[in-house]
Amino acid sequence: MARQPPDTQRQDDFASFMRAYQDMVFNTAARITGRDGPAEDIAQQVFLKAYENFAQLQTSPAAGGWLKTVARNLALNHATRYRRRWRFFSEMRSDDADDDMEMDIPQPDGEAVDLDADARRAIVADALNRLPEHRRLPLVLYHFEEMSYDEIAKQLGISLPKVKIDILRARAALAKILAARGLTAECF
Repeated sequence: MARQPPDTQRQDDFASFMRAYQDMVFNTAARITGRDGPAEDIAQQVFLKAYENFAQLQTSPAAGGWLKTVARNLALNHATRYRRRWRFFSEMRSDDADDDMEMDIPQPDGEAVDLDADARRAIVADALNRLPEHRRLPLVLYHFEEMSYDEIAKQLGISLPKVKIDILRARAALAKILAARGLTAECF
């Protein structure tokens, strides 16, 4: 077997590297942005940065963590760019208008459905995408990216109480969306 030129070998190695991590990078970006289009762009940017640093990443046991951090940071940068838009709409409501704080969550009529992991992920992803951006983003950062309330407030440039309220309201809205589909926490 003839030996490939070094450049071609590097490209093959990077293609294998990229295939190994592409789902994780895309899913991280998609959860934060809430849309596939920007997530695809972010994943592309992540892998361009990875290609530039491939010599170090190729043998690093922390490559996955590095990629996830870059994906999260780029997705947060994207979300921050559009933050003014969702902040404007979220602050249009008066502080006493707590109609969405009502915790009257409809209970499903049927029994808890036995779901496999892929079905659960798809249902949660769909429900998350139905949340308004200003509620979904803090919830995703807290539960999926494991950021603290303080880190979320700092990253999004909003107050700590607003982060807590948005996460509380997002959880309530998420529970309503899931309950409307006949699902409860026991299903997950």
